[in-house]
Amino acid sequence: MDSKNSPHVIFVPTPIGNLGDITLRAIETLRKADLIACEDTRHSLRLLNHLEISRPLISLHDHNEQHRIPELITRIKGGEKIAIISDAGTPCLSDPGHRFLKACRDQNVEFTVLPGPSAITTALVASGFPPHPFSFHGFLHVKKGKRGKQLQAALDSAETTLFFESPHRLPSTLTILKELAPDTPICVARELTKTFETLHHGTSTELDAYFSERKVKGEIVLLIPPHSDR
Repeated sequence: MDSKNSPHVIFVPTPIGNLGDITLRAIETLRKADLIACEDTRHSLRLLNHLEISRPLISLHDHNEQHRIPELITRIKGGEKIAIISDAGTPCLSDPGHRFLKACRDQNVEFTVLPGPSAITTALVASGFPPHPFSFHGFLHVKKGKRGKQLQAALDSAETTLFFESPHRLPSTLTILKELAPDTPICVARELTKTFETLHHGTSTELDAYFSERKVKGEIVLLIPPHSDR
């Protein structure tokens, strides 16, 4: 970031659980940024305090991203270097940042994206399901009917399919899967890289029974293998 020709916007992945997973390049970028735009300033402050980094913060989330863009573009064109982070993982992947990145591209503002942690690729590799082709669809729909259609499409797919799911909806989602395809093998990845990381493999019927008897906590990735791999 010292070069005058270096991009003034850097999208920086942050750990999805284990703080030791942040890269040296990410730390250097955050230390040298004039401003850090983050999904939740309170959440990101904990990470920055851990790294002993003190930089100005500004919120950039789904509800204000569109309104923030003109301000951020103006600051960038004024010479400021801005780092973009989300609460966890890589910005833009089911996290804020995409609209801002598109605005940078449309207005010929140079940017770069650092490699780093992502629950998507971590879960895909850990599941043991075929890694290519695969598709990621973000969070499953909150409405049961639409969720069922998403799951049926995944069951019919020739790709390994990944979804994020909230812990309180997971039991309902597994019940839907059981009703659609009781013998389909699936994987539920929970709390990846954290102390209580777990990977649960089994049929939709088996995992529906398992999670129906337990209070589910943490961040969830649901994986369904391609129909040819069942």
